[in-house]
Amino acid sequence: METRVLGQILRDLVWPATKSARPESIRPRVLNVGGSSKSIPIPSYYDNWEHLLLDIDRRCKPDIVCDARNLESLQARQFDAVYCSHNLEHYYRHDVAKVLRGFRHVLKTHGFVEIKVPDLQSVIHRAVESKMELEDVLYESPMGPIAILDVIYGLGKEIEESGQDYYAHRTGFSPKLLYRTLQRAGFAAIFTFVALDGYETRALAFISEPTASQRQLLDLPASGS
Repeated sequence: METRVLGQILRDLVWPATKSARPESIRPRVLNVGGSSKSIPIPSYYDNWEHLLLDIDRRCKPDIVCDARNLESLQARQFDAVYCSHNLEHYYRHDVAKVLRGFRHVLKTHGFVEIKVPDLQSVIHRAVESKMELEDVLYESPMGPIAILDVIYGLGKEIEESGQDYYAHRTGFSPKLLYRTLQRAGFAAIFTFVALDGYETRALAFISEPTASQRQLLDLPASGS
């Protein structure tokens, strides 16, 4: 994508086409919720964005120290996107709605949220089909071998070494359940994707219908969800 075109897309994300003037210097902002560290890569289409990290763990040295269940305590409508990778499953099911309300609270009118969670339906299917034990390794990751129990209940090694039980998993999702959860939270347009390995579900959910610039930036279909 040419730099000129990308720059136009980023400006459109911040200033809708209805605005008569759009400052060239303003960059869109993404809030990385529960990302642990800015050294962990996020998608490259955020490269030219202002990237703020929010985490409950002060040891991560986040820009904002906050429990994601309390996002409504922050200033409203200040971010163009919320990125939340493998964090939503760390909340009890009844608290997920509160977290999503917080996402909507901090997002601008044309903002969107990007969420990644384990796909428990695929994990359970693999375990049953392959007759795996719960302690069997499902796949290898940069953090080491991941067992079925780690996907369901949280990475045991991380919970043990940190001494913090907020690293445990308290709920789970399938692609359909994630879609319905975002729908109940009031997002206007929702797109879900399943990773090639089948163990992760990704969703993009928009406060209002995505703009043409957003569809181009995120490689979404011209219409539909």
